[in-house]
Amino acid sequence: MSTFEEHTAGFLAIELDGAGYEDLARAVLAAESAGFHVATFADAPVPGRVNALQRAAYAGPVTRNIALVPEVDTVYTEPFHISTQLASLDYVSGGRAGWIATAAEAPEAAAAVGRSFVEGDALAQEAAASIEVGRRLWDSWEDDAVIRDVATGRYIDVDKLHYVDFETPADFAGPGYSVKGPSIIPRPLQGQLPVLAAASLVGDGQVPVDAVDAVLVSAPTPELLAAEVRHVRARLGASVAIVAELDVVLDSRGQAAASRSDTSQDDGRARFVGSAAGLTDYLDSLLKEADGVRLHPASLAVELDELARLVLPELRRRGSLRAPIQDGTFRGLLGLGRAVNRYSTSAAAAAAAGK
Repeated sequence: MSTFEEHTAGFLAIELDGAGYEDLARAVLAAESAGFHVATFADAPVPGRVNALQRAAYAGPVTRNIALVPEVDTVYTEPFHISTQLASLDYVSGGRAGWIATAAEAPEAAAAVGRSFVEGDALAQEAAASIEVGRRLWDSWEDDAVIRDVATGRYIDVDKLHYVDFETPADFAGPGYSVKGPSIIPRPLQGQLPVLAAASLVGDGQVPVDAVDAVLVSAPTPELLAAEVRHVRARLGASVAIVAELDVVLDSRGQAAASRSDTSQDDGRARFVGSAAGLTDYLDSLLKEADGVRLHPASLAVELDELARLVLPELRRRGSLRAPIQDGTFRGLLGLGRAVNRYSTSAAAAAAAGK
């Protein structure tokens, strides 16, 4: 986990929801060129639309620096498949993948897979189990398990593949399950992908704080967002990164932001409506409280242009925005070191030798 104490500047993420396959490459390259550190991909059961993880995978080979972080459901998606697909995303992105673990009350998702509807406290229980399965499976291959020994005809060292032996607890609210493992994908390039979740889902007997690397913090208004960030940091401690959520509607092309803001929609997130200069001042202040901010543009085409031209360059000039990490990893961006493999035979041997 990272405390971010060594960082004096924050990072910016942008939600690319709304960019289909035909626009996705253009949008993610524009976000990367603008200096965004992270692109996220929302997921929703929209007919005819590929899911968030598939869109992130499509963006992987065409980008170089920006982290790619899809939302992936933990309730109605098989944990084994989540783990292997995210590991594959880490490979196609060169170590820039992450996971926003979601657990929403979604009757339509339950119906789609023929499962009983999950709600209330059981959602956090499903999320915690899915995250634990994913992390164990990522560790089920040691880093040097692939040996490619032509002389002996061995591709892997079977002694460095491990069973994860996961079983849901006895008080599990939903249908219990077990996962034996190992994974069908070698350990991700990052070892462990950074896991993010809504702050409301973490701590207080829900998803354990040490199961995630960052939390997403929401508030109903921009005026309350900084205070909520401070509250969450005090509640969860310094071991996780705090990412503030902000809807953005900007003045653009002679049109006032207020005339483009749909006040009938309430997604529970703070919404900034105004000029690029005003947003710059607001983010400059907010990044002194939060480790990062995820922006949700009202119109990707409109807001991304304004952000790239006017907001990010000024934030960098002021020193409140971190420079993009060239050829780095998402773990590196979050200040996380190399993840220790819980099953590593070499680590166990070193520990036994007192090293």
